[in-house]
Amino acid sequence: MSEASTAPSSRGERPGEPRRIVILGSTGSIGTQAIDVIKRNRDRFRVVALAAGGKNAALLAEQALDLGVEAVAVARATAAQDLQLAFYAEAQRRGYATGDYKVPRIVTGPDAAAEAAALDCDVVLNGIEGAAGLTATLAALRAGRTLALANKESLIIGGDLVTGLAAPGQITAVDSEHSALAQCLRGGSAAEVRKLIVTASGGPFRGRRREELADVTPEQALAHPTWAMGPLVTINSATLVNKGLEVIEAHLLYGIPFDRIEVVVHPQSIVHSMVEFTDGSTLAQASPPDMRIPIALALGWPHRVAEAAPACDWTKAASWDFFPLDEKAFPAVGLAKQVGQTGGTFPAVFNGANEECVGAFLAGRLPFTGIVDTVEKVVAEHSGGGVVTLEAVLEADRWARARARELSSSG
Repeated sequence: MSEASTAPSSRGERPGEPRRIVILGSTGSIGTQAIDVIKRNRDRFRVVALAAGGKNAALLAEQALDLGVEAVAVARATAAQDLQLAFYAEAQRRGYATGDYKVPRIVTGPDAAAEAAALDCDVVLNGIEGAAGLTATLAALRAGRTLALANKESLIIGGDLVTGLAAPGQITAVDSEHSALAQCLRGGSAAEVRKLIVTASGGPFRGRRREELADVTPEQALAHPTWAMGPLVTINSATLVNKGLEVIEAHLLYGIPFDRIEVVVHPQSIVHSMVEFTDGSTLAQASPPDMRIPIALALGWPHRVAEAAPACDWTKAASWDFFPLDEKAFPAVGLAKQVGQTGGTFPAVFNGANEECVGAFLAGRLPFTGIVDTVEKVVAEHSGGGVVTLEAVLEADRWARARARELSSSG
């Protein structure tokens, strides 16, 4: 079993001082919740830099001035002027006189997040969405930073490229499922682990047969019953592609073979994952569906952050349900396991094709069931192999997206 999430997060820390944090994707769901945790624990954490796409300059400026960061990185080079104006407007709103506030250094361009990831800090929280987070993940690992990983795609498509760079304990899991597994794995040795059980809410279409999914609309698919997430992750949760990606991530983080990783549907989303041990016992991690809990643990690993979010209320009656996964209606998990076992650049193809297909579905060019069907066709056409390099991964991603566009347009 890998020690990716089982060792202290202490590289480069200054004893007695707050951990220095860089947040990538600060204006997104993960980033804003991380900032909430950090602002309530300023004795433990200090944000030194933020990175975002640049679409929400006003929020980014507000975050930067609230946290007193040293640098802000935006992917869109044209966003620099917007950000400067947003800083001025936010300063005026706070009653600052002109020049009486410190403007952070602004870094722009497609490599801006990677530059931020290599800044002097203790922990890089990668909350960038999709394959775009890969270069930042690699930059953080090369710089020796602890990587709090919410951007599962970068680990999945990078595969050996990422795990080969990571030292033991350098990656801490932010996904609630993988955080749960890391906590449960503390209960036994690697030799005592029989299987990992990853829970899934089942999304908005739990219990439906495949033929009942053909006419699903984007509005229906975006209405997740439990979590508030961005459109890509929400659609991935509806198709269960997200769960397939999490199975690959669990394998890469903890070194458990795919045939010993199972998915079970748990609609309440209270048990976030489980570990079954060889003596027949199973450890489960339970908490309300609030991402601030796994985010706080990833930032503070191996130590917990008090009052990160409210706990379960054990004074109220509750029941938890568990159902087997209907792989006929939701074939994404089985396909992801095949892709993960094949390895190479196949996970990059799976992920890239899916991101394109989700976009096609949201634009009305592809039916809901066509998302995974098209991804399966693209994967079947791929012939990638050999050593995984950054160039090979990026080329596989480009090819998969182009082929998925062709198939979704012709369909």
